[in-house]
Amino acid sequence: MQIEPWLQKKRSEWLSFIFVMMGMMLRLILVLFYFSLFKYLILIIGAPVFAYLSEKTEAIIYEKEHSFNWPELRKDVARGIKLALRNAGWQTGYLIGLIFLSLLPLIGWITPVIALMMECYYFGFSMLDYSFARNDFTLARSIHFTGRHKGLAIGNGLLFYLLHIVIVFAPAYAIIAATISVHKVKNA
Repeated sequence: MQIEPWLQKKRSEWLSFIFVMMGMMLRLILVLFYFSLFKYLILIIGAPVFAYLSEKTEAIIYEKEHSFNWPELRKDVARGIKLALRNAGWQTGYLIGLIFLSLLPLIGWITPVIALMMECYYFGFSMLDYSFARNDFTLARSIHFTGRHKGLAIGNGLLFYLLHIVIVFAPAYAIIAATISVHKVKNA
């Protein structure tokens, strides 16, 4: 049975409105999901640049000479890629749940906002972790720290998200902001 003929048979404006809104929320969630996967690809491809930017920013903050270290950079890049893949997996799982939630009348209308905040959290987490890695945080400690400072991760991820819409260089700005943020929180 198709929905459109059934809705025309019922002739309920409210029922039609609810189904149209459910369809719009589902489409919006799917667009956010696609956009999210594209940004994870950028995080993975740009990992070497992001690791270098984070190191250079910290060297400027501490007013010390930055010495380039290939083994350290490779280790940071591998960790950045591993974390981006982990975050993409978790976010995908949560987005699948949100897709089902988006089909519920009224509740589904807030799912795009939830999806956006979740996406910002995971992107911010990926950016913050370059500084955590350099400060000898294990991945578990990094996860714990970010879980306690969700606002920091969401704020940084929102910066990445907004700048990514406007500028292609958003990841570079987000890495620098994340390094400065971790420095301030660590020293507070």
